[in-house]
Amino acid sequence: MTNLLSQDTAVNFNIGGAVHEYTWNYQNQSVRVVYEILGNGTPVLLLPAFSTVSMRSEMSGIAKQLSPHFQTIAVDFPGFGDSSRPALDYQPAIYHQFLRDFIINCLQTPIAVVAAGHSSAYVLELANKQPSLFSRIVLVAPTWRGPLPTMGLSRDQADIGKNLVRSPIVGQLLYKLNTAPSFLSWMYRRHVYVDANKLTPDFVEHKWRNTQKPGARFAPAAFVTGNLDAVHSRTEYLELASRLNIPLMVIIGESSPPKSRADMDALAALPNVISVNLPGTLGMHEEYSQEVVEAITPFL
Repeated sequence: MTNLLSQDTAVNFNIGGAVHEYTWNYQNQSVRVVYEILGNGTPVLLLPAFSTVSMRSEMSGIAKQLSPHFQTIAVDFPGFGDSSRPALDYQPAIYHQFLRDFIINCLQTPIAVVAAGHSSAYVLELANKQPSLFSRIVLVAPTWRGPLPTMGLSRDQADIGKNLVRSPIVGQLLYKLNTAPSFLSWMYRRHVYVDANKLTPDFVEHKWRNTQKPGARFAPAAFVTGNLDAVHSRTEYLELASRLNIPLMVIIGESSPPKSRADMDALAALPNVISVNLPGTLGMHEEYSQEVVEAITPFL
């Protein structure tokens, strides 16, 4: 076991658990995946939201508050956080396979899972194919559509954008502009956090540093352009949830952007879904972790 946590100076954003590595083999390529375990008891898998700054530390509040009663496992997805960031053509098939392999090879099943944002569709898809892997599912501020498609860009336009960001010179420039601290702060204020006072210089710097690792731009470019969308319509998303017999809970951020909020409300309206409305928006799993834990602990 190797301590791979980033060294934050002013504020500790880390979870504080035991850090492990899982060597995942994808198409004859070894991908180092970092995950962190905190607490004892019934295991709960914590999946961060896909984003430009996706990393397991955004689940730290949930992990710390659940750890007196549960064993939490927070993971950095391939291409994000402290995991390897190879220049793959990131597509949903990669994360479908990764999630299945990680659960089967590293965890006790059936497993309870708390999935934030975009990771929700991957959990629902796997739960439909292999329901025996899951005991309970919590989706926090769940989404299924990437930022550019949400803004109305076509799939062809999104593909052009992804390929531009992947290019050596133009891509590096575009990525630098979209990960500048000022842009990250603007993004958080716009649709990730409700309270702008929480976006301290230390917080923004922590997020920015995560974007500066070798190969960092490839997976985020796929997410932003919708190339990590596991489904392509609300109907398809709702069908995945409606077919489940596994206990399913949805946490809705009251301040979520209109399109995302409409998707969450439609999901919550399904007869097999337990839902709770709480303060927050797309980053509520990080910003309002205490409220989220209070809501989900009886369910877990």
